[in-house]
Amino acid sequence: MNIRQLIFLLLLFTCLPPVAGAGSEDPIPIVATTTQAADLMRILTADLDGVQLTPLMGPGVDPHLYQPTESDIAAMNQARMVVYSGLHLEGQFDAVFKALGEQGVTVHALSAPVQDAGFIIGGFDLSDTLQDVDDPHFWFDPRNWRLTAQDLAERLAEFDPPNAAGYRARAAAYIEQLDLLYAWADAGLRSIDEGQRYLVTSHDAFQYFGAAFGWRMQAIQGLSTEDEAGVGDIQATVDFVNANDIPVLFVESSIPPDTIEAVIEALRAQGRSARVGLRELFGDAMSEPDSFGGTYIGMLAQNTLTIMQSYQCMGLEVDILDWPADLEPKPPEELWNADCDA
Repeated sequence: MNIRQLIFLLLLFTCLPPVAGAGSEDPIPIVATTTQAADLMRILTADLDGVQLTPLMGPGVDPHLYQPTESDIAAMNQARMVVYSGLHLEGQFDAVFKALGEQGVTVHALSAPVQDAGFIIGGFDLSDTLQDVDDPHFWFDPRNWRLTAQDLAERLAEFDPPNAAGYRARAAAYIEQLDLLYAWADAGLRSIDEGQRYLVTSHDAFQYFGAAFGWRMQAIQGLSTEDEAGVGDIQATVDFVNANDIPVLFVESSIPPDTIEAVIEALRAQGRSARVGLRELFGDAMSEPDSFGGTYIGMLAQNTLTIMQSYQCMGLEVDILDWPADLEPKPPEELWNADCDA
């Protein structure tokens, strides 16, 4: 089913009976597109019976390529608010968001306060027609996610005034957690020698991560996974790894490992010692909601541990700090025990 057919369905759904709204005794239906958006909504609405949250994308789903289904359209049409990431991350949804806004649904972009503050990384060219494009992966800097949490809490407070104090209190508590997370990750990642701080990944999702923690990025694919990697991209990555003596490369959970494996194979054929990271990195999507990596804090912490431990296994000096006592959730024990032979 293409986008035009989905928009037609959206218009058909407008004929359905109206749903409950703010001020009604029934729960307010809110849709969240990505796993990150759904996690933030769960935090800001925790223990609140007045909100019915519907997440659309599941673990490991690539939001660049995800097309809304008929059931997604039905859920969004019945919603009073749709919370999405923005900056065209959900590229197949743009026409749907426009149609929803025109029929009176509140459509909220999590990236808006980061963009307004001037913290978006831009200047990317995706094609001859898409130039000077902004990087949509803003959440990989916890300081950006801090702005996002505060802004969403204010939007929810305006939308649902009876629960305004609760939204703001949850956001304030969560921001304290994000500050602890940033300090812990920053200290550990910067303990690696600056000349060795290179992160080579499947696609270009980690520019904000690099800017936040002092690392340089190299990716085989561009910002969007719609761009297919070719032989030239593989060879360019091989040359970059050789030139900078990079010992480890990382696969992402939402992208097939083929391209990274091709680079590793080419390096080994040249007699280079290089390996894939100990675990996949979470890129565009998180893990299961009830797992450590299924939370924003867990996703970023697990990525950080995976990078530090992978470099440690290759003989680099890394100072992995103890987990802050007041930071939740706590990493499972198996994450602390790196198996370098895996």
